[in-house]
Amino acid sequence: MATASLGPAYRRLWSATALANLGDGIRQAALPLLAVSTTTDPTLIAGVAVAGQLPWLLFGLMAGAVVDRVDRRRLVAVVDAGRVVLLAVLVAAVAADVVGLPLIYLVAFGCGIGETLRDTAASTLLPALVDRRDLDRANGKLINAEIAGNELVGPPLGSYLAGIALVVPFAVNGGTLAVAIVLILALPSMFAPRAAPGRARILAETGAGLRWLARHRRLRTLVGLASLFSFVDSAWFAILVLYVTQVLTLPAAAYGLMLAVGAVGGLAGGASAARLGRLMGPGKTLAGSLLVATAGQLLLGLTSSPPATVAGLALGSFAFGVWNVISLTERQKNTPEEMLGRVTSTARTMTMVAAMLGALAGGVVASLLGLHAAILLGVPLLLAAAVVSVVTFRV
Repeated sequence: MATASLGPAYRRLWSATALANLGDGIRQAALPLLAVSTTTDPTLIAGVAVAGQLPWLLFGLMAGAVVDRVDRRRLVAVVDAGRVVLLAVLVAAVAADVVGLPLIYLVAFGCGIGETLRDTAASTLLPALVDRRDLDRANGKLINAEIAGNELVGPPLGSYLAGIALVVPFAVNGGTLAVAIVLILALPSMFAPRAAPGRARILAETGAGLRWLARHRRLRTLVGLASLFSFVDSAWFAILVLYVTQVLTLPAAAYGLMLAVGAVGGLAGGASAARLGRLMGPGKTLAGSLLVATAGQLLLGLTSSPPATVAGLALGSFAFGVWNVISLTERQKNTPEEMLGRVTSTARTMTMVAAMLGALAGGVVASLLGLHAAILLGVPLLLAAAVVSVVTFRV
């Protein structure tokens, strides 16, 4: 009933988001498995993940300027169509048994470029499709669709399909994207292009977007806090597999179960974020999510038991789910429509870079001081961020 009240256009956007993210989750699990069939070199295998993340560093900021200058609905459809073509080439190569690492890297990199544009554009479609008062609820459902596809359902499904045949997960990924394209093109024609996105204009408008965000105290603080949260979250997540296998001394299979627990916590956070935000206000809700995340990390860092780990993961993911919904809604409400793409891409790029730096910091601290120290690293940072949230968003 609640989803229906948001309207048919929103349901199409939600369905397209769910399908696209399900395909992303399937591909992200299947690409490393495909790479393993060609090499066992750990560095080369890790290169698959690097190839997929690199586009955010190279093109993330400029993606917003492109999104702000074109028809966003058509851009999403064109980008997804390009990814379908890449996946079709990969499917043909796998079926012909001629696939190699260069093609795998190319597909990961190409799909990564597509994600920088698609994710930025897709998140800017929502404000035009629902009432401003329903943004928090609509964002909560969209973020839950992303979590379910990328973390809960997609990766295990991708691994299972790869076990049937390595060609299957990429064919399924292409199929989900094809259906998503149809749904996106069925949205109302209300995203008219503004001007041709020439290179000089893109660079100039990227800079203009950065300057606008730098002058907006509320939003620049929000983006900074989101980056800090991403840094802290990645620091402990990067070493979670070692924590599960070495500290808890559980089998490797338990790591997958722990990830599923985290995904369920994230879904609960996304589902309850709108209600919490309306009850407590954005400032207190953002601060509360940071405090809940702190409690989760204390459970992980000060204990060494599976039940405490499950509780810590659930709390941390719940907090991150709430944070994502409220912070995204605040960005959409406080950003002019003509700036939304650039502010969105800036926020996403900064959080992605922070996540990479956090993973590196977590690994270094764990090597020098131990796994528990890497987890507790973020506790004082989260507490400080909670105070800043209350002060910044008290009105």
